[in-house]
Amino acid sequence: MRARKPRKRRAGPAGVAAVLLLVPLVSLAEPSSARRGELLHLLKQDCGSCHGMTLKGGLGPALLPETLAGKPPEMLIATILDGRPGTAMPPWRPVLSREEAAWLVDVLLEGVPREEQANQ
Repeated sequence: MRARKPRKRRAGPAGVAAVLLLVPLVSLAEPSSARRGELLHLLKQDCGSCHGMTLKGGLGPALLPETLAGKPPEMLIATILDGRPGTAMPPWRPVLSREEAAWLVDVLLEGVPREEQANQ
């Protein structure tokens, strides 16, 4: 009689659902306080060099809550990470994680606090 190979167990629907429920929690990780400071500096200096130091527009469009309203956050994250081909918007994926880009989008949608703009 031939020995049976052990069957590989595959996750059933409940197991897959449990894993999928954990995925959004990973993307909610907020950058450390020090990294948030660096990201705000990047927003003011690097993004501000094209989008205006007060983010009211320049070479690039304004990045104010009212101009970003209605735009899907995932699209904004993708724009930050992958840039806009054919424009001056570079991809920031080499230096930013998805979580950091998502944090920046949240900051932009809420409005960069004035004291943060003044401190940077």
